[in-house]
Amino acid sequence: MKRGMFLLGLVLACAVCYGEDAWAPQKDKEQDHLGRKLEVFKHGVKAAWGYAAPQQDTFFVLHPKQPRADAPLYVVLHSAGHDVNSCLQCTLTPGNHDIYHSPEDFFALYLDCRANKGDWWWGIQKYKGPEVSPTEQRVMDTVRWVIQTYGIDTNRVYLCGNSMGGSGTLGIGMRHGDVFAAIKANVPARIEHVSSRMGFPPYAPLPAGTVLPDPPVCVDYSAQNDSWSTNHEAFASAMNERKYALFLYWGPFGHANNNEKILKVNDLVHSFDWLNVRKNEAYPVFTDASTNDPLPWPDRRDDPKAGQVNAFFRWTLLRDTPEGVELSLFLVNPSELKTSFVIPSEAIANVSLRRLQALRVAPGETVRWKFGKAKGTATADDSGCVTVPQLRITTQPVTLSVSKVK
Repeated sequence: MKRGMFLLGLVLACAVCYGEDAWAPQKDKEQDHLGRKLEVFKHGVKAAWGYAAPQQDTFFVLHPKQPRADAPLYVVLHSAGHDVNSCLQCTLTPGNHDIYHSPEDFFALYLDCRANKGDWWWGIQKYKGPEVSPTEQRVMDTVRWVIQTYGIDTNRVYLCGNSMGGSGTLGIGMRHGDVFAAIKANVPARIEHVSSRMGFPPYAPLPAGTVLPDPPVCVDYSAQNDSWSTNHEAFASAMNERKYALFLYWGPFGHANNNEKILKVNDLVHSFDWLNVRKNEAYPVFTDASTNDPLPWPDRRDDPKAGQVNAFFRWTLLRDTPEGVELSLFLVNPSELKTSFVIPSEAIANVSLRRLQALRVAPGETVRWKFGKAKGTATADDSGCVTVPQLRITTQPVTLSVSKVK
């Protein structure tokens, strides 16, 4: 009888920690963190996530210093050397893994992948190609739960991470442009995860018929003298070929996590204001730009020079209606950005339009475009993405207009 009762209790316990009820996060404690409210939550798993066995996970929600409605959300993925506790502890010290430090007027979500063996942000070990890992499903359900629970501004949700967390930021974030406005990866530990998830070469293309939301604007800073940065040339090439927005920065700063150290090598790394990108606004993608520096990967990794891809481009959305879209395109002005780099006075680049909100362009449809005195037509690709070729962009804002052919 006692053995039977024990087994029954074990079965009931497993049922509680493995299902919809188990997932519901439960607040474990609440405390102060640098003058901000910090809530600690624990939860089980959803069977639908695909974990082989039940497990318990922890995440932290850090509130804005001053309560506010419709606050943005800053989501953090820690490195392989950290867990969620040590990740948060880093924020007690200025300069310690700066990317973990959330803005004071944001909510922040700190997730964990160390409590359960093998449950890494890296998806490439077990889950190849387009297959979604249980870890990714857990991350995304947690993010959505926080958005709903705290009334987050759904157009201002951002994902970032360091090292392995940078790999997870790319691999998870790029597939979820329907959730994240922008993502930022600090010295991401390899690009195989994102390449596999996105069907970038040398991995197999995504299955026919796969439709992805336009991805978040991506910021990546990596060091050519960091062994974890291997194959970045393949990632940069695939992003350019797919016409996905990439701001890429590099320099010989190793596997650094400290802003002061990184900025001494490449002072452009944080010059793009990624936390003001909005999910509900169209954005331009700049590809094949004349102002891009030659990549140090794969065979110039001993080059001591810092460099960039797309670092100087900026834009302002002016109009997005069913009839057409207008964006002001320009290069950052030297008077607005102090840097050791020479800011170009002009650049030639192809410009693609992503995240159109009102204007709908069908695959193969022809549209009209105008940019200053230049004008012409462009045909959307198989995904409906419109690219206007070889625009001359300067520090003086010029409006790019794209409209339906009447």
